[in-house]
Amino acid sequence: MRQETGRVLVVDDDEVIRELIALNLRLEGFEVHTATDGQDCLDRVRQVAPDVVTLDVMMPRLDGWATAERLKEDAATRGTKVVLVTARAQEEDRRRGRGIGVDAFVTKPFDPAELIDVVRSLAFPGSG
Repeated sequence: MRQETGRVLVVDDDEVIRELIALNLRLEGFEVHTATDGQDCLDRVRQVAPDVVTLDVMMPRLDGWATAERLKEDAATRGTKVVLVTARAQEEDRRRGRGIGVDAFVTKPFDPAELIDVVRSLAFPGSG
């Protein structure tokens, strides 16, 4: 168990996946908030002030691409680390994500331990 606490905003329109990610992060000591889609994420991100946002790509109202772009364009959220958790992980998708400023990709179906490691490394750079 880590001593420091990181704050994560988990964004996915699939309730089962959203809760699976949230539960695994909570078990590792993270403070976790959730959002149901990209618009919900943008509505909540300033009040939550997360260190990391895990973001699905395929969502209603506002997809993960547009959400990541808005997070990285806004001076208030530009420094927030963004992890795309998606089945869309072709090289073209990764290139697009890098162009937006996405910090990491985790491919669905994902290993919860891998996602935790990625989130931890972004929330606590240099922690190993």
